[in-house]
Amino acid sequence: MMNKILTPFSRRGLSLKNHLVMAPMTRSRAINNLPNALMASYYAQRTGAGLIITEGTAPTPEALGYPRIPGIFSEDQIEGWQTITSAVHAAGTKIFVQLMHTGRIGHQDNLPDGATLVGASAIKATGQIFTDTAGLQDYSQPQALTTSGVAGVIHSHVVAAQNALKAGFDGIELHGANGYLLEQFLNPVINNRTDEYGGSIRGRSRLIVEMAKAIADTIGPEKVGIRFSPYSTLGDLPSYADDDVHETYAYLAQELDKLAIAYIHIAVNVPIPQKTLDAIRSSFHGTIILCNGLTPQTAEIALHNGFADLVAFGRSFLANPDLAERIARQAELNQPDYTTLYTPGAQGYTDYPLLTESTID
Repeated sequence: MMNKILTPFSRRGLSLKNHLVMAPMTRSRAINNLPNALMASYYAQRTGAGLIITEGTAPTPEALGYPRIPGIFSEDQIEGWQTITSAVHAAGTKIFVQLMHTGRIGHQDNLPDGATLVGASAIKATGQIFTDTAGLQDYSQPQALTTSGVAGVIHSHVVAAQNALKAGFDGIELHGANGYLLEQFLNPVINNRTDEYGGSIRGRSRLIVEMAKAIADTIGPEKVGIRFSPYSTLGDLPSYADDDVHETYAYLAQELDKLAIAYIHIAVNVPIPQKTLDAIRSSFHGTIILCNGLTPQTAEIALHNGFADLVAFGRSFLANPDLAERIARQAELNQPDYTTLYTPGAQGYTDYPLLTESTID
């Protein structure tokens, strides 16, 4: 019997050749922040997935917190992405671009001239980030976005979504996880704003809801997804009351369901209480993607357990371009080389071994 993971999927306008998703993974190969031929090879190798979600991609120059991450705010970037989306579509795979605004998680040396590091508030992150100019450096001090600045961030994401369609993408994923800008707004310790984008759960969630609505109204809700990581403290996010976290994501699921967006993508960075998963599932009637810590076996079980509609793999897709075939044949998986995750060049990027004919036989 064929695994459910490898059978076709369709819901709310999202039709895929299987239930297998390639998760977004920062790989830092976009020299000068431009998508390139090496990246096209990387994505083309992994088209066994029904859906590919790209690495985090900056919707605007001040969103480029890391070195060598791609953008989608210039004509050259749009043209670079067109080569990638064409290669992916040739294999019958859908591809969404993940729009990632890193907010305060960044360094001024990683930003283009004239761009300023911004955040929900003027609270500097503790820790360090890699720069090509001087290696590891402390995070830069962010400027708090003004209320009009928040409107500008929403507008820049709408334009980026329009650029994504020009580049041939099937849709966009908002990065609301891993301690980046959208999640910075959700966190009541980092978000000390006194305008309508701070304070209550509704206020702290307002940026996400307004941004998702503006993009859905512009490109269609069936082309919009969002990634969350409830209870996570990645990106120097302080923890806050579990009940507050629960109510935040229950509220977001309700509001995003009203917009009828395509999916919510849940990254399990830390254990998530069942009541929170149940609240998200009961409130949101679109697709739910589950990611992090899955094996082919546990992913198959997850697809039958009622919460996840699709399952996503990051590291397994990184090290196994032919992951779908390996799942089908119950073959052993390559292990990722963590020393080359973010280094320039093909090593640890496009040179992972594929199943050979002798292996298949």
